Amino acid sequence: MPKEVDPKNTTRAAAYALWMKAPNPMVTFFKTFDITNLIKVSRKRNMKLNMLMDYCIGKAAVQVKEFYLLPVGDKLIQYDRLAVNTIVKNKTGEVSSCDVFQEDDLEKYNMNYLKYTRQVAQTCRDRDLSNDSMVIGTSAIIDTEIDGAVGMNSGIFNNPFIIWGRYRKRWMKYYLPVSFQFHHTQMDGAHAGVFLEHLQNEICSLK
Repeated sequence: MPKEVDPKNTTRAAAYALWMKAPNPMVTFFKTFDITNLIKVSRKRNMKLNMLMDYCIGKAAVQVKEFYLLPVGDKLIQYDRLAVNTIVKNKTGEVSSCDVFQEDDLEKYNMNYLKYTRQVAQTCRDRDLSNDSMVIGTSAIIDTEIDGAVGMNSGIFNNPFIIWGRYRKRWMKYYLPVSFQFHHTQMDGAHAGVFLEHLQNEICSLK
C-alpha cells in the first residue's frame, strides 16, 4: 500500500529540498527509439502496438527504484506497485483515461489491457489506480508524426508522462520519437537516462 515517507530518510532528500518549491520542477527528455522488433512482435502475435509499448514501459520502469517514489502535494509517497496509463477514445468520440497494473507476464498484461480499455471506451468512465500504484502516464497521438511534446506543470499531476506520435519507416527499420517528462524530485536526469536505455532494451528483446 502507498505510504508517506520522510524525504530525509530517502535518497531523494536533496532533490526534495531543491525542487519541491521550484516554479517548474518538470524535466522533459526526447529520444528516438528503434521499434522494428515491436512492429514484428505486434504483427506476429496480433497484439496492439500501443499495448506492447505500454508493456515495455512498465517492464523498464520496475528496474529503476526512483519510479516508486512520487511527490504528491507537498508529501513524498512510497509505492510498492506501478501501473501504466493509456488514453482511450470512448464511444462518444472523446477521450477517457485507463490505468492498467504493470505485469511481468505479457499475455496477462494484454488480457487486462484489452479488458479495461474496452470497458472504459464503453462506459466513458476513467479507470484510476492512483490510490494503489504509481501511475506512468502515456499518450499516443497516432494521427500525425510528432518530434516530441512538453507537458505542463500543474502542480497536481506530478507523475512521469510519455508521449509519442506515429512511427516512421526508414529503409527496413521503424523509429518512434518519444518525449519523457518527469518530476525532478522523483528522479534525476541520470535515472531518466537509465530508464530510457532499459526501455530500448525491452523493446528489442521482446518475443
